[in-house]
Amino acid sequence: MRKYEDTYRHKGLRKQLVDILKQKGISNESVLDAINAVPRHFFLDSAFDKAAYEDRALPIGEGQTISQPYTVAYQSQLLELKPYEKVLEIGTGSGYQAIVLAEIGAQVFTIERQKKLFDEHRKFILRGKYLNIKYFYGDGYEGLPTFAPFDKIIVTAAAPFIPPKLTAQLKTGGKMVIPVGEGGVQQMLRITKNADGSLSEEVFDNFSFVPMIEGRNN
Repeated sequence: MRKYEDTYRHKGLRKQLVDILKQKGISNESVLDAINAVPRHFFLDSAFDKAAYEDRALPIGEGQTISQPYTVAYQSQLLELKPYEKVLEIGTGSGYQAIVLAEIGAQVFTIERQKKLFDEHRKFILRGKYLNIKYFYGDGYEGLPTFAPFDKIIVTAAAPFIPPKLTAQLKTGGKMVIPVGEGGVQQMLRITKNADGSLSEEVFDNFSFVPMIEGRNN
């Protein structure tokens, strides 16, 4: 049975990680505080205990990874979150990004298409602490129309195009942060929904994500 402990050493490693993120240009204090508060090593096999606070992606099973902390911080910063905003996350994965957003104070609705990851996450130790997250098994391209509209949408997989069903679920003035592109590299985009329903697009840095796949995987 795994023991979940957040020691002074882990806290020290997190503080070092936050310093690295600051050096890389992350300046949003709410985002940095959340990264500092959330024990990333809880999301990983105990073999990765020390590596958990290196700024890199690590495997979590089912061919998926827990995102690099810089990527999590970068997307979170682009969202420009305010407390109590409703956020739709596409791609729960390890749950790390969702919990960082919940730590900032968002109401998070997160979708995972991999049944095994979705089921495994039910037992996760931090779930009981963050009651402002709702978890769903489903197809990210469909979003969650029942719970729409959302203030913000974050996509944590590489989309070949901007999914129209997701932009339809954004509030007027809402923002979606999404890596778009096929192949090994994607551009991070921030889409804003205007009052007339049109979309404005801002282009940011290049990243590399696992592909966003349609449908659900049983």
